[in-house]
Amino acid sequence: MQSVDIKELLLNARKSRASDIHLIVGAPPIFRVDGELKTVDGYSLLGHDDLKTLFNQIATERQRRIFEEELEVDFAYILPDGGRGRCNACWQQGSISLAIRLLSDEIPTVDTLGLPEICKELITRPRGLIMVTGPTGSGKSTTIAAMLNHLNQSARRYVVTIEDPVEYVHPNIKCAFSQRELSQDTHSFVNALKYVLRQDPDVILVGEMRDLETAAAVLTVAETGHLVLSTGHAPSAAQSVERIVDLFPPHERTMAQARLASTLIAVFSQVLVPKINGGRVAAVEVMLGTPAVKNLIREGKPYLIPNTIRTSSGQGMRTLDDALIDLFRRGVISREAVMAFCQDADDVNKTLSTFSR
Repeated sequence: MQSVDIKELLLNARKSRASDIHLIVGAPPIFRVDGELKTVDGYSLLGHDDLKTLFNQIATERQRRIFEEELEVDFAYILPDGGRGRCNACWQQGSISLAIRLLSDEIPTVDTLGLPEICKELITRPRGLIMVTGPTGSGKSTTIAAMLNHLNQSARRYVVTIEDPVEYVHPNIKCAFSQRELSQDTHSFVNALKYVLRQDPDVILVGEMRDLETAAAVLTVAETGHLVLSTGHAPSAAQSVERIVDLFPPHERTMAQARLASTLIAVFSQVLVPKINGGRVAAVEVMLGTPAVKNLIREGKPYLIPNTIRTSSGQGMRTLDDALIDLFRRGVISREAVMAFCQDADDVNKTLSTFSR
């Protein structure tokens, strides 16, 4: 059994097409490949000293100091073969635990990811709020990177990103990018948003709407006539609306609903689904900020939004189940994958029964 060298492990992960590496005491290195966890052969069980050594290999002195003070830290790491890793270090049972998300140095396109074509049109809008939501590891940051990549190829905009940490580094092609990282370039999302309008941005990316202060600041910036993109962890577009509104105290929610309704362009809610031939593909629910959707948000009736999405396919909306069925119809994913990720199993089963496959 070999000892663990972080650079060698990262190269091994690349060759294995892993999306994530998990390093914990009492287990060998673990890769996540196509959504499944796999123990890496040839490595012994990791000990406390192994994790400490691995952390010190990838963290700067400043990041180690933050870890010491906060007991956890997020940071980016430049991979040996190019690309970046999004790293999280935390304590568990008195030992360090590391999780590393592997990111390509090549920024994906809307087409290569198979995202809805409407992404290309929405990212060129001059103002409003676009949300990308889904569970952890569902490719939200990659979707936003692809949309910004399209903007970079097609329009001249000044883009300010506030991320934790910076994941995809965008070259200045048609757009100019200022990419800021939490704890390194700014103290918080809120602090960065407080001053962002003085930087003359056209487009602003806020890594995550994770608390009341950030959500309020995002709505304020979107109301000033800028295009704002952000992410959340809700499992559907309708629940994304609920999550944002619920961040506000009860006496402010009616106003929050009105503010969100006035600024919202679209919500993309996605999951990553295993493909038949290996790899994963995003199944994306699309909710557009049409007058009907805006009225439901304003009236505090997000529970009626799914039905509006279902009946508005002609306007470019689609449910997650419709996205899954379309991927199945095109032979990209299996029936089992559709049933594993769908929201209305009975309705989906009826639809699938009409297909010959």
